[in-house]
Amino acid sequence: MAQKKQFTLFNLPLPIFLVITAVVLVATYIGVLPVGMTGCFIFMIVLGAFLDLIGEKTPIINSYFGGGAIVVLFGTALLHYFHLLPETVTAGEETIKYAQFWKDYDLVGSINTFFKPNGAFLDWYIAALITGSILGMNRKLLIKASARYFPAIFGGLILAFGLCMLTAAITGYGPIKALLLIALPIMGGGMGAGASPLSKIFDAAGTMTAQEALSIMTPAVAIGNAISIVVAGLLVKLIKGKTWNGQGQLMTASTIDPKEMEISPEMQAKRDAISLKNLGIGLLVSGAFFAWGFILSNLWAALVPSVTIHAYAFMIITVAVFKIGGWMPEWIEIACYQWFQFIMKNLTNVLLVGIGLCYLDIGQVVESFSLTYLLLCGVTVLGAFFGAAMVGKFVGFYPVESGITAGLCMSNMGGTGDVAVLSAAGRMELMPFAQISSRLGGAIILLLGSLLLSTLGGLL
Repeated sequence: MAQKKQFTLFNLPLPIFLVITAVVLVATYIGVLPVGMTGCFIFMIVLGAFLDLIGEKTPIINSYFGGGAIVVLFGTALLHYFHLLPETVTAGEETIKYAQFWKDYDLVGSINTFFKPNGAFLDWYIAALITGSILGMNRKLLIKASARYFPAIFGGLILAFGLCMLTAAITGYGPIKALLLIALPIMGGGMGAGASPLSKIFDAAGTMTAQEALSIMTPAVAIGNAISIVVAGLLVKLIKGKTWNGQGQLMTASTIDPKEMEISPEMQAKRDAISLKNLGIGLLVSGAFFAWGFILSNLWAALVPSVTIHAYAFMIITVAVFKIGGWMPEWIEIACYQWFQFIMKNLTNVLLVGIGLCYLDIGQVVESFSLTYLLLCGVTVLGAFFGAAMVGKFVGFYPVESGITAGLCMSNMGGTGDVAVLSAAGRMELMPFAQISSRLGGAIILLLGSLLLSTLGGLL
């Protein structure tokens, strides 16, 4: 008789994990959990593991709405929104303390300090994912896929803009207003790379102040991000046909020899032989590629200050060039792939807790809610998915994977949204293409924003 598999959480037997959870929660709510990275890590691991379990075990949510990823994101955001996590808020001369039962302790502030400044933890996570996933890709597959990807992005943009303007015209919202203040920021790569610079473009054009523009665009970005996550989790379940759903594979077999997609047994054996030395090498090399991305980004900013291109974009290009050119030794590629796998399998829920707490503002979404506004955000996201999916099928991609990466990863909130969307869809291996959408796609939106404002801004 086969032995029954033991139930585990975070790869630990449940009784052991529950003891650890009790220690962490007691320390948190009596205010003695260590501040800084250590305390934040253990709390986020515990919370993420339990919320992920709830999402994976809850019917309908686990089948159609992204399962654990959705519950970790929105569960954490709701805990913050209802002040169920220890927090200290200063409003003028008044100090308000939430969920503190003995000593003063600002857990929310600690996580923000650990997680948010300059995207510190997010950068570390994304650097590992970009480097390891690109260097771990099949070289021939990467070459053939890249040339087809940008048409899929433009397919998503055209249908998203068209559906948003058409719906705005029907509802009386105003098609130009909807295009410039809803569709553009949703497709712009989040707040930092999208809505914020777009608002400055509005201000410079004299159309409206940056503050006025942001007051309209920010809810659109937040709602578009939420819809993108839900759509990603839903459509991978609803669209199951093998000609449409590649199960995580971007390119169809008809556009590439199936043998070219395979990882040889010898290579797989090398990848599976994880070593402590390789994890260190992967950490160092991914960090070096990220630093190189910042060198090029700052050089570009000095030469072309009017157009911002994020360091992620230059990092992606550099790693892809190394992979396509065959310039990276195989053993270093393997080390980076192993580091990427370690980060993805152990710290994705930690990242999702941080996103839910630091970036997903439930109050902002609730305040901006109206049926017309929600409808415009929804059709923009759906247009992004189906436009990218249709063009993707034409150029030889699986429509579901094309719609997720070239569509939904344009309509989410940049790097944070990419992780959430791909987690909800179970497509984390497509992170390099998601980052192309968020970073290079975001730069395209800024260029389009400048052009559209110069021609249509007077019609707002």
